[in-house]
Amino acid sequence: MNNSEDWKSLFPIGSVFGAPFLLSGPSLNAILGPLLFNPCPQSLTQLFNSSSLSPLLLNPPPHFSLSRFLSSSDFPVPTSVSFSVDSLLGPQQLNDAASMFYHNRLQLLQDPNGNSIIVFFPTGSNNEQVGFLVVSVKDKNLVAMRDHDGGIFTARKSLSERIVRILVNPTEDLGCIGYLLVYTLYSVHWFCVKVSGVDEVPVLGYMGCKSFKSCSILSACWSPHLPEESLVLTENGGLYLFDLESESYNTYYTGTKFKVSWGSYANSGNCKWLGCEFSWHPRIFVVARSDMVFLVDCRFDECNLTCLANIDMFGVYAPIEKEELITFSRAISDQFHFVLASDNILVVCDVRKPLMPVLQWQHGLDKPCYVHVFRLSELRANSRYNKNEWATETGFGIILGSFWNCEFSLFCYGPSLPTPEGSMASEISKFSKSFYAWELPSDLLLSGHECRCGACLVREEFSKDYLPIWIDWQQKKDLVLGFGILSSDLSSLIFEPDEFGGFTLIRLMSSGKLELQRYVASWDLVKKNEASHSDLTLSLEDNFLLSMGFEDSKFPRKFKYVELAYLVAYMNGNLFQLLNSNMMRPSKGSCKKDSFGVDSHKVLCEKLRIFNFSPSRAPPAIDIVFNDINLPASIHEVVLRRLWTGLPVELLQLAFSSYSEFLEVLLDNKKLPLEFLVVPDQPQLPPFFIRKPSSCSNKWSSKVQPSDNLVGPVLPVPILLVLDEFRKGHSNSKEQMDLFSFEEELTAQRNEVLKVARELNILDFLSEQNASNAVSLADERDNVWDDSGKPNSFLSYHPHGGDCSVEDPKEDIYDKNNHSSALMISKLHKEVRTCGDKMESIEQELFHNLCPIDLNFGVTGMNFSSQELTHYNLLKMDLSKWGEKCNPYEACYSQAPGI
Repeated sequence: MNNSEDWKSLFPIGSVFGAPFLLSGPSLNAILGPLLFNPCPQSLTQLFNSSSLSPLLLNPPPHFSLSRFLSSSDFPVPTSVSFSVDSLLGPQQLNDAASMFYHNRLQLLQDPNGNSIIVFFPTGSNNEQVGFLVVSVKDKNLVAMRDHDGGIFTARKSLSERIVRILVNPTEDLGCIGYLLVYTLYSVHWFCVKVSGVDEVPVLGYMGCKSFKSCSILSACWSPHLPEESLVLTENGGLYLFDLESESYNTYYTGTKFKVSWGSYANSGNCKWLGCEFSWHPRIFVVARSDMVFLVDCRFDECNLTCLANIDMFGVYAPIEKEELITFSRAISDQFHFVLASDNILVVCDVRKPLMPVLQWQHGLDKPCYVHVFRLSELRANSRYNKNEWATETGFGIILGSFWNCEFSLFCYGPSLPTPEGSMASEISKFSKSFYAWELPSDLLLSGHECRCGACLVREEFSKDYLPIWIDWQQKKDLVLGFGILSSDLSSLIFEPDEFGGFTLIRLMSSGKLELQRYVASWDLVKKNEASHSDLTLSLEDNFLLSMGFEDSKFPRKFKYVELAYLVAYMNGNLFQLLNSNMMRPSKGSCKKDSFGVDSHKVLCEKLRIFNFSPSRAPPAIDIVFNDINLPASIHEVVLRRLWTGLPVELLQLAFSSYSEFLEVLLDNKKLPLEFLVVPDQPQLPPFFIRKPSSCSNKWSSKVQPSDNLVGPVLPVPILLVLDEFRKGHSNSKEQMDLFSFEEELTAQRNEVLKVARELNILDFLSEQNASNAVSLADERDNVWDDSGKPNSFLSYHPHGGDCSVEDPKEDIYDKNNHSSALMISKLHKEVRTCGDKMESIEQELFHNLCPIDLNFGVTGMNFSSQELTHYNLLKMDLSKWGEKCNPYEACYSQAPGI
């Protein structure tokens, strides 16, 4: 029979009814005292306010998954492709902005020679500088000392990377009150904090740095045994020890790398390192990973490993399948205990009891990233009465939470209840020192501004749901970025003693405010904050994290809103219904323009007549569309040409007009004309892919007037197709409106184009056997078209993604459910266009051997000098060497006849 109490620690508080290690109930109030802490609204004091204290998230990325981002970009990738790329790259960090708030951004260092503290925090445009303020007690008030310009103080040494974390270590060395450890993603820096006299500005002396080029830094910590030593953990599990005293002569520290052989523990899969801490000996460390915690003994030449905890230790009380360790810290009770938090469980461990938790809670927080242990005497300091002195001196409080999610909880624990001296229970407690949870965990409102009543909580949740999906609600709210607790002696100079004691908190807000507030111990949490409850404005109204970067800008911010009703209707599949409702609605006001001019009608007809297009005939044959391919075009582009040329001229006249027929747009109380690209003179089919870019924008003036050329298109083809349905009289009933779908029309046209492509012997990409072969359209086409309508020869291919040495077409990046989206068609140049046994005229023969496709430069003649020909030959030689190594290019090039 097991007479010890170790079995009790296997049942987490909050997971089972009547947890063995839980001390709770009204009968214990007289012994434990109040363990709830409420902010005092009247004690709220603003110490400093500046945008220099804000993290400056000017452009936080949207928290789209990679697959959704690829599918919703300007050039959408097929869904199957986006998901395959997402799976190849593995799990992605969905929100990079949240990673900036994993650590406490505020660190306090008290001056032992005066009544002041130094507050450290990252600052700068990229958070690459160490900023600090000196806060002193004057007339029972805490006052922040500013620099000559009324701003913050900064270290002279500016780092080249964003600061990840700042750690302070107080010391009693002569002339130095503490050390500062600052690490970025790939470097560690050390500073010495010196204060020369009373009311003097501290000086941060730069001591040295260490750069890591092969791997990034995961964690660092100061030694509680020797103040000059610090430990650094890298992402590959490397442990480095630095001694500032032994290497003070050198600015670049080398440190000592411990030879830790992880052995069988090295096969961690997707596990990542979390942090490191010193244990009870200066050369014994505790190192945490997302699946295990190790005790690393480096006292001898070979480091010994002991597994202290693993994820399987939580057993059935971890409700999710893939439980992971998230954060970890050293406990301050002694050098043997440490605290560990996973997705659901908070546990206190002892290095003397491997794989056996000391105490467990089910925390119920969302991805906590911060954990720290305080003595209860720090949290219940300056009490007016010493009714609960035993609990105050022996108890501890764990603050666990997330700065990004604005959730923090307090977990109080300590030894079992005191027993009468000389009793058997007293004798057992001397050698069996178990920790008990004191009451259930409670919420800790670090911001101090929120009202926790039901109405305010519901209002805040509705405000979060009202935001667009690409905006995190944290970017709209004033978050706590960091905090520190004043010492009891310094706090007693500001506030009078409380009935049960309390603590004084200094916090850093995302709005750039440095605030002071008193928290007092109480029996009940305050459910209603009158000051916050009376404010009827939404708590998510101001965009704190995004607005601070524009504070010093000399340009005013203006927002332009565009009505996208037609785009939304098209994406939702109800474009037909929206157009029908708008056309049935009577027009407001009189039209400022008459009907469209006859001149533009004639110009458009003349351009289309070149392709044997007539207003009175049916949609043109697909051979006309194929003859218009002057650059490599996908099947989708061929289908678009087919759709455009299938529209009647009266609808094309809506899409292509002159500037004189356009209505002006009202913008900023000014009427501005719209501008579109001019329809080219070269023979092309709509929508005219090859055109010269515009150079004037819409800033017309008295000297520069818009031309009378034909421009457009001004309406997209889905709207024109819907209008064509109206013209045919297909809007008489709801059933007819629901039958029309632009996607179905696009699919039907694509199938027709593909049918002709197969008849012309284009690559049959629906067959796996021929999926990688490019076939010329010149073969076996005489039985399809007569000589008068016979198209030019073509080449078809699938574009390859990634390494050009890929030979297997199945490795290409294209939608395997819709292969036509990746099939490209291009003309062969005239040198390889065979007609019987005759060769057509050769033009631009210098470029014929560069590639098989037709290169149309849009010029009639080109003359090259001898120097240009020399450079041309060199470039051609380089292209030949590259082509020999690129298998897809060689395969495509070899399919062209005559090459």
